[in-house]
Amino acid sequence: MTSIKTYQVRGKTIGGSRPLICAPIVAKSAAELPRAVAEILALAPDLVEWRADYLAEIEDGPAVLAALAGLREGLEAFPLIFTCRVDREGGASSIPEERRLRLIGEVIDSGKADLVDIELCTEEGALRGLIARAKAKAVLVIVSNHDFKATPPLAEMVERMRREQELGADIAKIAVMPTCAGDILDLLAATREMREEHARIPLMTMSMSALGVISRVSGATFGSAITFGSGRAASAPGQIPVAELRAALDILEGKAKA
Repeated sequence: MTSIKTYQVRGKTIGGSRPLICAPIVAKSAAELPRAVAEILALAPDLVEWRADYLAEIEDGPAVLAALAGLREGLEAFPLIFTCRVDREGGASSIPEERRLRLIGEVIDSGKADLVDIELCTEEGALRGLIARAKAKAVLVIVSNHDFKATPPLAEMVERMRREQELGADIAKIAVMPTCAGDILDLLAATREMREEHARIPLMTMSMSALGVISRVSGATFGSAITFGSGRAASAPGQIPVAELRAALDILEGKAKA
């Protein structure tokens, strides 16, 4: 088994023995963000992901940065992931790629996000440039890959995670859509293989939809360091409420109360 790097972010250990629960914010306007902050404070997840691509003002860079500053202030205790998901991998908005990547760079420079998520499908030069920019600012980078139609072959999933690692990711992520129970087994097997044979960084893996829910609970057994739980709204198919997810993880760790 390879040695996995861990990260300490605002008191949370990414890549430790227990998987962290991340809750998404999918507010559709800046005016909705204060309520979203209140909901996160009540849920008390381990991390928060702001899916900025849901925001109506997403093409207004200064407005996005102002909203991010507000989130940072309201969620000071929580590691914060900034994500502006590309539309072809499930993003809620379609914005010019140059503008989207420029925004991610501005977020990195702002210092208001602890982590940024950038897709593996990003043009390699631009991706490497953003990774280098993030490392210079001590911002962690999740390099991610999403397939909302199918589950690739096991070997292909491993190869995608290896590629994310080779490009300089601090965390490698893959999310796939199952069409049968065997697809979920393949995702978990790919996670185990990557974790035990190749990984030097934490992994985030999940099989989406109701069929894939088991991967969100048991993924850590196979090597996934972060799982997603929903609050008022989910950011991807198959997310279950944070409280229920936490209880399930406690059961798997043998910590359920009698």
